Amino acid sequence: MAKQLVQGNEACVEAAIAAGVSFFAGYPITPSTEIAEKMAEKLPAKGKVFIQMEDEIASMAAIIGASLTGAKSMTATSGPGFSLMQENIGYAAMTEVPVVVVNVQRGGPSTGTPTLPSQGDMMQARWGTHGDHPVIALAPSSVQETYDLTFEAFNLSEKYMVPVVLLMDEIVGHMREGIELYKPEKIIDRRKPVQSPEEYLPYQTDDSLIPALAPFGQGYRYHVTGLIHDETGFPSNSPKVIEGLVERINKKIDKHADEIITYNSFDVDDADVVLLAYGSPVRSARQVQQAARQEGLKVGLVQMITVWPFPHKVLSQLYRQTEATFIVPELSLGQLADELSKSVPREKILRVNRNDGSLITPAQLDAVVREAVR
Repeated sequence: MAKQLVQGNEACVEAAIAAGVSFFAGYPITPSTEIAEKMAEKLPAKGKVFIQMEDEIASMAAIIGASLTGAKSMTATSGPGFSLMQENIGYAAMTEVPVVVVNVQRGGPSTGTPTLPSQGDMMQARWGTHGDHPVIALAPSSVQETYDLTFEAFNLSEKYMVPVVLLMDEIVGHMREGIELYKPEKIIDRRKPVQSPEEYLPYQTDDSLIPALAPFGQGYRYHVTGLIHDETGFPSNSPKVIEGLVERINKKIDKHADEIITYNSFDVDDADVVLLAYGSPVRSARQVQQAARQEGLKVGLVQMITVWPFPHKVLSQLYRQTEATFIVPELSLGQLADELSKSVPREKILRVNRNDGSLITPAQLDAVVREAVR
């Protein structure tokens, strides 16, 4: 298959359409604007729906409503808009409605640096909403990965009935690379009609802890609420129901974490130093790691693809195996490094941070690596 020169944001759109998205609601915001622009162009041409909402609060509400009617739906935003979406992201988690939210990160706080990169939304992706609930967040480091992970975001959302965040950054969103625009072999869709059960319990689960029947888009009437609810979908103040629901919506992700979490590792088995990165800093980290190995330096790299759930088990096992020093390049003041410290002793973590709207260069990272391997 011939490769095509595609921008990261455009790759996200192409993959979403190939995955079957039929509804997009959003409010254009830099640096994700090209996603809304391309959706506005392509979806109506296919008889599907694009709608520009009045703000990001309404955008998130709209895609939840569309998903409940049976449409695969998504939105795209950046940091300030992502903040506005948080309450409704929590609503999607509570009601177990599958949606995809793309966050092309930019610098903050507030309006910050609209056209410059950042990774300052890592913790917001996990902890932005109130209450205890899970989320899945994926982070591409290239245009091809953006295409691939957009498919994965929809599949994970459908499989686990949970909002999924595609956590990009401005660099990945705006770079152009040659990629393959393939049709995925596997597209999960729980919206297929099933025979109407005698007693419809939309939140009834099996051993997987995931509702056995997808309640949305099948023509059944059922109750949807952000309140704690029982298997019928109606509210309850029973301590047993409250505890059971909150535990279940968390455990349905925790129990399947090994299936959800993906990462790439390079030369880590004998490493004295391990670089840990996600998103665009992976590109500089890989260049530095390869150059170090060519010089005989025992430097490895772990590229996080799944940011949430966080791969604590993988990283703690790697540390026990190697006792390596971990170097963490990130476009923030240390959100990734702080989370890593739950798996690796803090004194074994070196931070390489930038929050000035600039890239972490290979030269900047190489200097830290060489100091660490002395």
